[in-house]
Amino acid sequence: MSLPPAVPCSAEANVRAALTLLRSFMDAGLRRLVLCPGSRSAPLALAAGLLAERGLELWTGIDERSAAFFALALGRHDGVPAAVVTTSGTAVANLLPAAVEADFGAIPLLLITADRPARLKGSGANQTVNQEAFLRASARCLLEASPTGLASQGPELIQALAAEAWRSSLAAPRGPVHLNVPFEEPLHASAQVLSALQTELAAQLLPQTLTSASAVLEPKAPQLSSAPGGLDPDQPGVVVVGPWRGTPAELKDFAEALGQWQRRSGWPVLADALSGLRGWPGLELVQGYDLLLNEGHGLPLAPQLLRLGPVPASRRLQNWIAQCGSSQLLITENDPRNLDALGCAACRDASGFQQWLRAWPASTWAQQPSPINLAWSRVWSEADLGVQRLLSETFGSPGPLSEPALAYHLSRALPAGLPVLLANSSPVRDWESFMAASSPHRPIHSFRGASGIDGTLSLACGLAAAGERAFLISGDLALFHDANGWLWREQLMARGIRLTVFVLDNQGGGIFEQLPIRPALDFERLFAMPQTLEPGPWAEGYGIPWRPLLGLDQLESVLQWALEQPLALVVARTERQADAELRHGLRRRMVAP
Repeated sequence: MSLPPAVPCSAEANVRAALTLLRSFMDAGLRRLVLCPGSRSAPLALAAGLLAERGLELWTGIDERSAAFFALALGRHDGVPAAVVTTSGTAVANLLPAAVEADFGAIPLLLITADRPARLKGSGANQTVNQEAFLRASARCLLEASPTGLASQGPELIQALAAEAWRSSLAAPRGPVHLNVPFEEPLHASAQVLSALQTELAAQLLPQTLTSASAVLEPKAPQLSSAPGGLDPDQPGVVVVGPWRGTPAELKDFAEALGQWQRRSGWPVLADALSGLRGWPGLELVQGYDLLLNEGHGLPLAPQLLRLGPVPASRRLQNWIAQCGSSQLLITENDPRNLDALGCAACRDASGFQQWLRAWPASTWAQQPSPINLAWSRVWSEADLGVQRLLSETFGSPGPLSEPALAYHLSRALPAGLPVLLANSSPVRDWESFMAASSPHRPIHSFRGASGIDGTLSLACGLAAAGERAFLISGDLALFHDANGWLWREQLMARGIRLTVFVLDNQGGGIFEQLPIRPALDFERLFAMPQTLEPGPWAEGYGIPWRPLLGLDQLESVLQWALEQPLALVVARTERQADAELRHGLRRRMVAP
């Protein structure tokens, strides 16, 4: 049986259709596009190149997996989706890890993939894979252009397709959208056609694109529970704040609302390192809870618990929450999904913390914390002071190089306001436990929706590109896992963007040293998987300058050098077995207050 005939098309028609699609996204608020190489995606590439001259911020990446993580970080920065454009075939499969993280982390992301027309599917034609199904499980929605090719659709239908994709990515919960776009051949427009299109675009005034996330975000999800959740601000309770998944602008309003509740109730606030609240002016936080809630010791259970956002990273805090009974209210921001992984919240509310506060009578906020609450809060603050004294005694003066000590000193030494990305596994856990309470406020990121280590370096490059600078703290395996992340170097440097990478080289998976599995058969081979590659010379091969950190007494000078470079790598060699024992030893030294 012969194939159905192709719908008549021209290379110019394909580029014009692609221009209509991308301009429609720009009208909605698209500002940044990451382009991967390919032939079937040529109309989209040419359209992106033309629009790069009209205000579209264009990045190019040869590795689709790396490109998707780079775009993911751009969307995390301000809540505005960035687009990734790929060709057909296995290129689409490489988008899945970032799509999974975007799904669970509630990060907007547009994945635009070129495809063969439907007439070629199932015929043995090259690259006619079922790519429309690759991302289905993670995408908020799968949208497809006409199976006969994008150019066979009228401009109105293309504009409607872009509008639906944009809305779906930003609707609560925000997340990835997959737009699969077939193109019929011919794909490659001539120089004469492109010159004519340039002239045509120059003569037009493109609609003003949106410049802030607040202008394009969808309204918050409808309230699931209109009651204040049965909490009594005049009786003792605790606030637990999980990782923040909104934008910096939204965090400011959230922090002000939290301050309002704390001033009224006097409740202790336990804020995850990824909450964005540590060091926030005006908030009084208990930062040492991960050590205070040690097995066999700990603090009293909270008779009331106000939980804000996703579950925190600390396993000890999770266990404590699970023991606190059912007087728990869980409030989430812009995410109506069930985020009660512990299964112990008596009530869930997805309308957001500020909306919940507005349900209280205005007279509530004229009152002061009750004496019993003030006494309760003192128990927590005094215990936290004990943790800070322990950390100061242990790490206050330069001593042996260890990962807990580096978390303590880096949290104090890095400039205020410098965005920090903590790789999953040990870095994010050490920052949670050992960062100094005196640390200044700075944005702290970690992509723990699915908590993978893939894409770590590319995520850091994307965060730096979004905010012009960033600092990554990573283990050696996570860094090696995303080797192609260094390929963003030239584009970052050309735009004056700074990135410092600080690698904790413990010769393998240090996180596994903290689990009771070292006696396992051939632990090094089965779990730690040490690599013979040296991070410094490896990065140098990509043109990245590097320096070793040989002791804590060198930290200030090495950081000064690194932060002055456009891109730089600092390598700190640590001992994972000794560090695991140090962590356990610090917990053993903690006693109940």
